[in-house]
Amino acid sequence: MRVGIDISQVVYKTGVSWYTKNLVENILKLDKKNEYILFGGSLRQIGNLKNICSDFKGNVKKKLYLIPPVLADIVWNKFHSLPIENLIGKVDVFHSSDWTQPPTSAYKVTTIHDLTALINPESSQKDGIRDVAKAHRERFKWVKREVDKIIAVSKSTKSDIVKYLDIPEDKIVVIYEAPDPVYKKHPKGDIIKVKEKYKIEGNYIFTVGTAKRKNIDRLYEAYKLLKINDIKLVVAGNSYLESKEGLVGIMNPNNYEVSCLYSGAEALVYPSLYEGFGLPILEAFACGCPVVTSNLSSMPEIAGDAAILVDPLNTDSIANGIKEAFQKRNILLEKGNTRLKSFSWNKTAEETIKVYEESQ
Repeated sequence: MRVGIDISQVVYKTGVSWYTKNLVENILKLDKKNEYILFGGSLRQIGNLKNICSDFKGNVKKKLYLIPPVLADIVWNKFHSLPIENLIGKVDVFHSSDWTQPPTSAYKVTTIHDLTALINPESSQKDGIRDVAKAHRERFKWVKREVDKIIAVSKSTKSDIVKYLDIPEDKIVVIYEAPDPVYKKHPKGDIIKVKEKYKIEGNYIFTVGTAKRKNIDRLYEAYKLLKINDIKLVVAGNSYLESKEGLVGIMNPNNYEVSCLYSGAEALVYPSLYEGFGLPILEAFACGCPVVTSNLSSMPEIAGDAAILVDPLNTDSIANGIKEAFQKRNILLEKGNTRLKSFSWNKTAEETIKVYEESQ
């Protein structure tokens, strides 16, 4: 069996990028029987794409092209022309990215990470000249019409797909993600170096993401309710935050630095309003960091009983959750370590290979 996989998004350093990289790496380690053809399209990052692809070893061929994302969006999402076979040859299965949906005569598989474009479109900001939310909405139309099997990364996302896209449940399989291997407990020396780089003094609680749905304003209000002068609120994201008392904003830290910041935090506080999976919860578990997160969307599903669940719309609930996490730190660390064992990239790859083989 020949399986094509669109890996174009592996270059963007997003959650979907790490999903794609880890999935492909683990599939190639496990599957020695089937042949894999990796398709990648990029213009400005073609060099980076080639470098990442050089790490993929196994029964694999790589087909990389100078195709800018905006052109791919127009050709495949808007006009839905140019079959993927024209670029990678005949395949039995094609696993599309969450960015474009090329036409193909193969068995069509895609992963849907979340429905932010439909549920929280204001969180999908324009990326250069690309309207990210619009592109996803265009792709979803083709997914509904043509895709044979959808991988949802959580039961919550599966429920959203049924509700918002009106796709039958039997076309959707839930396969969980896992944290990237870089996320692990770091020694004190590593943590101190990262804190010094970002001028973080003393103890702190930590959160990741600055999009509107990450609920930073309410988190800051809850932080102020704590009235603990010797603890900071550290926020890592891809946009600048307004300077406020006690708040330390970090712009675009790398995965290693984020891993160190989890390791040194008093708690990850993640009161997001919507997540398709909620990967930071598992990342924090892997780094030995207690977790406070929302009681809605996918977050209770991923956290299990290993986190403090709060109402993200209620600042008192968030503040009380933080206090509870401080009090139950050791219990949460033990539960987080146990919960983490339910998720692995090896398991994700095994279950994905089964989806491919069911096409035969």
